[in-house]
Amino acid sequence: MGIEFIEASAERLVGRMPVAGNTQPYGLLHGGASCVLAESLGSIGAALYAGAGRIAVGIEINATHHRAVSEGHVTGVATRVHGGRTLATYDIVISDDRDRRVCTARLTCMLRDAPKS
Repeated sequence: MGIEFIEASAERLVGRMPVAGNTQPYGLLHGGASCVLAESLGSIGAALYAGAGRIAVGIEINATHHRAVSEGHVTGVATRVHGGRTLATYDIVISDDRDRRVCTARLTCMLRDAPKS
């Protein structure tokens, strides 16, 4: 996928991904690739929020695709909107190189104790 993480904290994450190599047959950014970027950012944020000895498991993602992109990179910004004992939810906005919104997604992760090894 070529995702590059630029900023990562439990509250806010930023990452970017090239369009090239992540397209559907018509040469446009694949909607599933946008979802991979969104879930990667939100899941890492939830894991950071969960802390040591806990894990984050995605339980729901939704995405609205606003515009097509055929070149350059897309950048995702994930912001935590809820952090509880058992759930963490992130809003993710994905934009193109001209700062136009490409996709809006929301990810909810369940927070659990890490399995005993």
